[in-house]
Amino acid sequence: MITRFAPSPTGPLHLGHAFSVLTAWQRAEAAGGTFLLRIEDLDADRCRPEWEALISEDLAWLGLDWPRPVLRQSEHVADYEAAIAGLAERGLVYPCSCTRSDIRAALSAPQEGAPAVGPDGIVYPGTCRGRLMSGRQESDALRLDIARAVAEVGDLSFEETGPLHPGRHWIDRQALVTGTGDIVLGRRLTGLVAYHLAVAWDDARQGVTEVVRGEDLFSATPVQVLLQALLGLETPRYHHHRLIRDERGRRLAKRDDARGVSTYRAAGLSPEDIKAKIGL
Repeated sequence: MITRFAPSPTGPLHLGHAFSVLTAWQRAEAAGGTFLLRIEDLDADRCRPEWEALISEDLAWLGLDWPRPVLRQSEHVADYEAAIAGLAERGLVYPCSCTRSDIRAALSAPQEGAPAVGPDGIVYPGTCRGRLMSGRQESDALRLDIARAVAEVGDLSFEETGPLHPGRHWIDRQALVTGTGDIVLGRRLTGLVAYHLAVAWDDARQGVTEVVRGEDLFSATPVQVLLQALLGLETPRYHHHRLIRDERGRRLAKRDDARGVSTYRAAGLSPEDIKAKIGL
């Protein structure tokens, strides 16, 4: 059993992160498995080495350890780009020049009705679908033609071990097309690889057998399973856990420093105090 905690170093860890990482750690310990730390630092504009250092300090303070060196996504961009290039050669990727405002405008016509919302937000209406890669401009994003993609694969499913959605889930391929849309694989200008492809690639690269993460990512699992099938990667088990929320019921965010692990640590709380706060 191999699992991982994969934070982005864009801010301090909060109580929600503590719940997720301790859940992953405890499941690995119970199975006699391996717990990995992965740093998802593809967003060069927001990721900072001081945040990465603080993440390691907080995790060590919580009593966790992990194999070194850790995998940093920023050191493997060429691998992700090669994976996208392979999909493009199969006619599954196209360039897109649409901005967020372009997408909103395309969906604002009265006859369109309320736009569908997927795991990445408003479902892209396909404005640039049909453009050829030979016409790609430097500022274009790269999108997966999801209708063509699902036509290339067979039945898709994944095993869920979490308490909220336990069991085998068979993925509705048509729902992927209409409810997820043509997801971005690569961002414009920066060359930034998008989350879905990088995480699918790295889970396979690291031999992860169970992905432990919050229930807010459950809806993203089908598209990642699709990418695994397209790229010939193994599909791990998934364990989606409950979210830690504030007193108003909102999911915690990194900007909420008042609930940062380092804030509690500086105030003199113990790791056991943190576990009690999050119900472990």
